[in-house]
Amino acid sequence: MDPIYLDHAATTPLREEAREALVETLASVPGNPSSPHRWGREAKMKLEEARERLAAVLGAQRREVVFTAGGTVADNLAILGRWRAAGSHGGPGAVVVSAVEHQAVLSAARAAGREGAELIILGVDGEGRLLLESLDEGLAARPSIVSVMWGNNEVGTLQPVSEVAERCREAGVVFHTDAVQALGKVEVRVDRVGCDLLAVSAHKVGGPKGVGALYVREGVELHPLTFGGGQERGYHPGTEDVAGAVAFAVAAELAERERESEALRLERLRDRLQAALVAGLPDLIVNGRGAPRLPHILNVSVPGVDVDMLVPALDLEGLAVSSGSACQSGTVEPSHVLVAMGRDPRRDGAPIRLSLGRTTTERDVEQAAERFIRVVARVRELAGP
Repeated sequence: MDPIYLDHAATTPLREEAREALVETLASVPGNPSSPHRWGREAKMKLEEARERLAAVLGAQRREVVFTAGGTVADNLAILGRWRAAGSHGGPGAVVVSAVEHQAVLSAARAAGREGAELIILGVDGEGRLLLESLDEGLAARPSIVSVMWGNNEVGTLQPVSEVAERCREAGVVFHTDAVQALGKVEVRVDRVGCDLLAVSAHKVGGPKGVGALYVREGVELHPLTFGGGQERGYHPGTEDVAGAVAFAVAAELAERERESEALRLERLRDRLQAALVAGLPDLIVNGRGAPRLPHILNVSVPGVDVDMLVPALDLEGLAVSSGSACQSGTVEPSHVLVAMGRDPRRDGAPIRLSLGRTTTERDVEQAAERFIRVVARVRELAGP
């Protein structure tokens, strides 16, 4: 039985172009970018070229892109770095985040709370979309930062980031958005949305794991979370991963170049998969279906089925899916995203995320639906009445 990979929201296969750029840079650029000799200068040139290329994709200035060790590091730097910077000037003490943020943002916000920040959680509706009236209440607290993700990593719901950015700008509050899932799927440009901080990650667009970036608008002050030689404007010190940065830039450029046509293709495949699953399992719940969604994510709940039984059973059928964010590996807690949306895991059943990508085909979708329906029937039979 041929395996079908439907977990692209967790990580995407490394693109051949990115792999070639990674290997070529590792082989031909041995220097440290901070070294003063020609090998160091060559490495520095490659790093800055990658920074400029990624900045162009994001609609940013080259100096505003800070390379990090992934999206989680970028989110932490944004939240804690901004909170600490504001506090050092006697600034406002609140940190405002939506209830459906990635755990990288929520955990960083809670860490700020342990340091004395007032933590304000913004509510969402039943589709996972931000309640703008809760944002206005949060802004009234004059926070040091507001964080609302661009597109949700579990259910795919797109947030009104342009409106959030405008309201934050009018209130004089720094706005951060986690665009890790959105990059390459929808247009992500800081010059059109007007956010102050934005996190992205290479391995979500066909680049290598362990490489990310944080857009930091000129004039926004952050405090570093780690300390060392002052690389990356002092925000993320340590010897830079030049090859990773180059490969990230290549993957991001390709993802943006193909974005419109690929988004349409993925949306059609997702809707086809959704329709087939609903036809075969009439009691299936499609989470977030009433809101605009990222084109590659389909999140469903299967009533009467335990997720701890369903995911391994699907794996045995050669179908790779997840029960939520891959960054929540090992947890037995219900999805905080679905809870915030008003879902009851005990009532609604096993939540499953199926996420498509560049390598997903129509045949994959057809066979995935057949296997999913067959496995659910088997698990329900084993579970009994």
